[in-house]
Amino acid sequence: MERGSVDNKPVGRRRFLGTAGLTAGSVAVAGAGGLTWRAAQEGVFATGTGPAYAAWDQWDRPGRDMLSLLRAGVLAASAHNTQPWLFRVGRDHIDLYADPRRGMGSMDPLRREMYVSLGCAVENMVLAGPPSGWQPAVTLMPDPARVGHVARIRLSPAPVAHSPLYAAVPKRHTDRGAYDTGRPLGAEVAAGLRGQIGADSGVRLLWLASEKSRNIFGGLTVRATRAIIADPRQAADDFAWYRTGWRQIQSRKDGITIDASGQSPLIRAAAKLLGTSREQNQDGWLRATRDTHVATAAAFGILLVRDRLDAVRRLETGRVWQRMHLWATTRGLAVQPLNQVLERIDREHAAGLPPHFTDAMADLLPTGWHPLLAFRTGRPTAGTLLSPRRPAEDARLT
Repeated sequence: MERGSVDNKPVGRRRFLGTAGLTAGSVAVAGAGGLTWRAAQEGVFATGTGPAYAAWDQWDRPGRDMLSLLRAGVLAASAHNTQPWLFRVGRDHIDLYADPRRGMGSMDPLRREMYVSLGCAVENMVLAGPPSGWQPAVTLMPDPARVGHVARIRLSPAPVAHSPLYAAVPKRHTDRGAYDTGRPLGAEVAAGLRGQIGADSGVRLLWLASEKSRNIFGGLTVRATRAIIADPRQAADDFAWYRTGWRQIQSRKDGITIDASGQSPLIRAAAKLLGTSREQNQDGWLRATRDTHVATAAAFGILLVRDRLDAVRRLETGRVWQRMHLWATTRGLAVQPLNQVLERIDREHAAGLPPHFTDAMADLLPTGWHPLLAFRTGRPTAGTLLSPRRPAEDARLT
């Protein structure tokens, strides 16, 4: 899998976040004429435009068209913006399949994040049914012998109806920036998030809002970030999903970009124009995790299930997470998945490593429950930018 590149140097999230050491002066020394040319080449002046972003404008076309469900589905949340979905449209149903080519290797060796991401796509399609005049009925893992066939959504004609969560679909974005530490969250936020959990989903929310619990989970997250950086295999598999080159973004239409990193306009421009070393890259990611993501979180949440290997529970967790994120969007809240600890736990299980993070995390969890997704939330301090998306037609099987 090709990594993103600037001047043919490998890049990734660490390079994005490592640009914090760049200044306006370092940008200026490259020469105004050369910078202008490179800025145009790298899309510095065209943020959020081009074919890689067209799906955000195509999502709500008028008319009773099954493709409208797919157009909402491709705007769902997914780990590292991998978009691991494939769709097949039938006469009265839509089948959803996992795309194994879009796995994250050692970053997701048990396919936990892939199936949670697929559950997010299911939920967006379910929400898109009534506005298009369809009543959806979902069957998860309809054929146990085919583990890649993750859902069938049957559709029957129904009166057109809209919902606040559906209206939030094009407004939902992961916020990787700093949150407002002067505006704590009230108990109604935890209650609202729990209200998105279906009674039969098998999912539970662990809410970490006290200073002690936030410090414990935050500390584990920083430690897990260090561990991923120090693990050559995980580091390489993580790098594979980060994009900076304008042409690469427009052709691949996936992955995490500097525009979605939560950095300031100056740092985003500098990263696109100049790049950074791998060491700066890793130091920057660790610094952002410690000083921004952990330090400014008003609360952390962890979605739990009884059986972490159950594909249906993973898909249900994705459906819950998508509703939670959309609900948070309707309330003006910021959220960001923060899964480094869980990624290390999966790595420990898959590679037979000592269970350092498995044991440490167990001290936070209620007996008999296992984590499938962790996140931070708070009140935003700035707006978020679009991530690239493959259009529905590109993910449709014929």
